[in-house]
Amino acid sequence: MKLSRIKLIWKANIWNLIKNFSLITERTLNRTLTTSQRQFGSAVSTAGQEQCILDSCSINPNCQEPRVIIVGAGMAGLSAAHRLTQCGIKNFLILEAKERPGGRIHSCWLGDAVIEMGAEWIFGACLPNSVYTLASQDRLLQQPLPRLDSSRGLFCTSEGRAVDLPVTITAYHTFRQIEQQAANLFRLGGERQHGTLLNFIGLRIQQELHNFPEDQRYDAARVMFGLTNILRNRCGDDLSLVSADQYGSYIELPGGCVRVPLGYVGVMAPLLRGLPDNCIRYNKPVNVIRWGQGSSGDGRALVKCCDGEELNSDYVIVTVSLGCLKCQADKLFAPPLPVCKLDAICNLGFGLSDKIFLEYSEPFWVCQEGNLKLAWSAEELQCRTDWTRGVCAIDELPGSKHVLCALISGQEAALMESMADNDVAEGLTQLLRRFTGNPCLPYPQMMLRSKWATDPHFCGSYSYMGCCSTVSHQCELGTPVPGPCDPMPPILLFAGEATVPGYFATAHGARLSGIREAERIILLTKKFDGPPKSA
Repeated sequence: MKLSRIKLIWKANIWNLIKNFSLITERTLNRTLTTSQRQFGSAVSTAGQEQCILDSCSINPNCQEPRVIIVGAGMAGLSAAHRLTQCGIKNFLILEAKERPGGRIHSCWLGDAVIEMGAEWIFGACLPNSVYTLASQDRLLQQPLPRLDSSRGLFCTSEGRAVDLPVTITAYHTFRQIEQQAANLFRLGGERQHGTLLNFIGLRIQQELHNFPEDQRYDAARVMFGLTNILRNRCGDDLSLVSADQYGSYIELPGGCVRVPLGYVGVMAPLLRGLPDNCIRYNKPVNVIRWGQGSSGDGRALVKCCDGEELNSDYVIVTVSLGCLKCQADKLFAPPLPVCKLDAICNLGFGLSDKIFLEYSEPFWVCQEGNLKLAWSAEELQCRTDWTRGVCAIDELPGSKHVLCALISGQEAALMESMADNDVAEGLTQLLRRFTGNPCLPYPQMMLRSKWATDPHFCGSYSYMGCCSTVSHQCELGTPVPGPCDPMPPILLFAGEATVPGYFATAHGARLSGIREAERIILLTKKFDGPPKSA
């Protein structure tokens, strides 16, 4: 595969930290070895060291392994499988509905560049981020390590006019202060309800506009409402559906946002390498999961696949998206899930964010100067008469001089997915011509786009905190069934980004959830010294 043949370069800007960490570890290990050699007169092998490290989590090698089925080979599913393997449980099978691993991580080529149809950024380039450390293990991050700079780009109005830079800078920083105030609402708590994120931000923008000179207010408003549309893209849905009070429940890791130059899918390599052979079955969608009293056969759960195959298991780790659960939970589980679980599925928000990649034979922009932010007015955003009003920005694709990427979200993205390629290319070309004021801009020679909403295996992009959402809903979604108060050991375990308070809508959240559920099975296996008894 082309990605694996390309040599990658070790990143530099955390090299000193890792080098110091490695040096401390090496010195500690050397002291341990020296002591062991003095006491026992022999050196400890590297394999022995690794075995000692694994002993604390590994199951008894003489006990029977439970049978585990993992639904989905995305970040959560692969992380769960990898953790089970590390701890000595290899009696599992991953059922993946698509023809590829990765889930909402989907890298592919367009011309000479790698494009990300789904997840693109590692949010928080720091050691506590387990996805960042995965990328580091395989040296997928090149030096220097470029970080996402959301302030880059030219704000242009729908009249085809660029907003003056001083006004843009002031309006940008004002909006970031408003956004931080919205995030602080969650930390402040209290009895007062602040309604939707759209209302909170819209009111604060109107208040802050009075601090601008009168001749700058028009452009400042357009910049800030354009940034509101970008925030809408990050949430994946209309901000009138996002809770202002819960917006700040997201935990932002330090280190900035970094992109894997040769494809986000590369972070899957360390996980896939560590799995047993033939443990993943692709093109294997699940029809129904019968559990507890609803199961038949010799297991506590019976998974029926769409091709008719039936598989027994002791545990089922469900890693499908929240969007799939919203659409299919009533048909996927027999008997139905508990009411509290269904309430969590219903009340958590699930958004849609799509990308449209446009390739040109000759670029009409200067390299690294082509990012275009659409400075829509409040009136234009309120009256969404066509799908292009869901487009918030058209950016250069990092690593390419020929490709632009349009970002679109919400209902407009869903409408775009249903349109023909020619109509989408026409709409974006007219949009570019309108906002740049240049009617001569060419049509793209090639276009690729994501379609996360119309894919029945995803039904959208990622979760958000809706007006009826609380952190307790995320906790409930991640609670196994039967629950902790039930005498029967858990059968259904739930993982995925939507189940992780604080880290929802991220790949590292998905990874943490997979490890969490694997650890749950490991502890139960130790408790029962094997699989639990069938119901």
